[in-house]
Amino acid sequence: MKVFGITGWKNSGKTRLMVQLIEHFSSKGVQVATLKRAHCEFDIDRENTDSFAHRKAGAREVLISSNRRWALMHELEEESEELRTEVLLRKLSDEVDLVLIEGFKLDAHPKIQVIRTEINREPMPEEITNLVALVSDKPIRAEDFGQSCPVLAVDDINAIAGLIQRTATHIG
Repeated sequence: MKVFGITGWKNSGKTRLMVQLIEHFSSKGVQVATLKRAHCEFDIDRENTDSFAHRKAGAREVLISSNRRWALMHELEEESEELRTEVLLRKLSDEVDLVLIEGFKLDAHPKIQVIRTEINREPMPEEITNLVALVSDKPIRAEDFGQSCPVLAVDDINAIAGLIQRTATHIG
């Protein structure tokens, strides 16, 4: 399994790029999984469903299954530190070839920063030393964002995918 990250500030286009990359790699036969950082409390379950009722009643884990998909929700007893990326990655199937991680700016895996020039002008925090490229909607200079890495066009999916294939970190 290889790991690569997509990061950037809010509304920079991270999710749009993730979708395009998932489609690209999947069309080439690559088994892709994703790991997405969510802020605060989130819910994948809907009110008035049985699994929602199970979780609200106190079930520590709820596994939902059908002939199309399954999902496991694990409740924490109280708010605690978020699980580290390494721990979360171990929960994925070993049948996955590539994990694309959205968010997790400060984690050690290689990543690109997505920049939408009208919205995002500030560089990433200085502690981030593992950006391998910037991806932007318009021509920019990496130096203007505190970086000395290549800059790719956000719509050049082939170039971005090639960079990911060359620089993704192998785990497991």
